[in-house]
Amino acid sequence: MPTTAHGLDALKALTGTDLGRTGWLTVTQDRVDTFADATDDHQWIHTDPEKAADGPFGGTIAHGYLTLSLVIPLFGELLEITGTGLSVNYGLEKVRFPSPVRVGARIRLHGAVGTVTEVKGDGVQMPLTFTVEVEGGEKPACVAEAVYRHYA
Repeated sequence: MPTTAHGLDALKALTGTDLGRTGWLTVTQDRVDTFADATDDHQWIHTDPEKAADGPFGGTIAHGYLTLSLVIPLFGELLEITGTGLSVNYGLEKVRFPSPVRVGARIRLHGAVGTVTEVKGDGVQMPLTFTVEVEGGEKPACVAEAVYRHYA
């Protein structure tokens, strides 16, 4: 069950909150292939299971940017925002991909809120640290510092 924040004051009150973890999501070859088609990134380590079986990861892996993009649907499991007029992805401060996501692996998202501050235009800026965990993995697949802005 996601945390719910209604309005800008509720978002400010989330400063320093650990939002917890999502459920698990299996990364399929179909998802990887669809992402490859959308981005024109058909590198064999992502799209050729036969060749990738003999490669450095023992099989195909998700694109790093696919892993990052999965933060969006998973984040909805952590936080539901109501009572605002507009929310925008303001950008990323830092993104790292410490380990690959093998096709067939299950991932989940851990989220934590930084210091929420007011911005011009009757809004707030909300930094979040996202960690994409791989089931059974020693290292996360992705660690990202994202910034969102929410306006009344």
